[in-house]
Amino acid sequence: MTVYEVTVDVEARLTESFEQYMRGKHIPEILATGCFTAIHFEKAAPARFRTRYEAPSRTELDNYLSEHTARFREDFMTHFPIGCTVRREVWEEVECFTAPQ
Repeated sequence: MTVYEVTVDVEARLTESFEQYMRGKHIPEILATGCFTAIHFEKAAPARFRTRYEAPSRTELDNYLSEHTARFREDFMTHFPIGCTVRREVWEEVECFTAPQ
């Protein structure tokens, strides 16, 4: 599995609209591309968010990055031209450990 992780620090005055945008528009539209099997939207603090996009392999992530990111980033910047600091990373799963049943 390949994970595309996006961490966003949001100015306090924007957190409510940011969360609504992510949950109601951005994430559902990205999931509809078919490039990811799951998307996790998480909060570490009132103004720090992380979105983890799970792709079955690097091929699907590369497809997303080449075919879809430009329009999603453009839409994001239309809604949040200032007030958000974004960091992106790609993680490759080495091994998954699970608890015994």
